[in-house]
Amino acid sequence: MACCFPKPCFIDCFQGNSLLFLPNVLKVYLENGQTKAFKFHKNTTVKDIVLTLKEKLSIRCIEHFALVLEQQYNITKLLINQTHCTPKMPLVAQKKDSHDYRCLFRVCFIPRDPMDLLQDDPVAFKYLFQQVTQCDYR
Repeated sequence: MACCFPKPCFIDCFQGNSLLFLPNVLKVYLENGQTKAFKFHKNTTVKDIVLTLKEKLSIRCIEHFALVLEQQYNITKLLINQTHCTPKMPLVAQKKDSHDYRCLFRVCFIPRDPMDLLQDDPVAFKYLFQQVTQCDYR
C-alpha cells in the first residue's frame, strides 16, 4: 500500500514535537503545557483553528492571538500564520520540511495597555502573562 506522505515526514512527523499528530490532525501547543489536536480537511483554514481555540479556551479578545510555526532546530525562525488571509491547513501542513515545525498558539499582537486586556478579557490576559513569564522565548 503506497503512502501519501513523503517518506521523511512519514517517519519523523509523528514523533516528538511535530506539526502533525496524525495525518490531517494538527497538534497545537498551549502556554500551559497542554496540546490540542485538530482534525482538518481541505477547506479548513488557520482562522477556523484559531476560532475553535477561542471557544475552547473561553477567550474573548482573539485579535491578539495567532498560530505560530516554530522551527524546532532553529529557534530564531518563527513564522506567524496570519488569520486574515486564511491559509488552508493542508497548505500549512504540506510546507517543505513541515516535520521540523511545531504549531504554537501565541499572543503575537500585544495590546497597547495590558490593563485594558485584563479588564476586557481576564482569560486572554492570563494567557499573555503565562507566555511572558515563561521567558523561554521558544
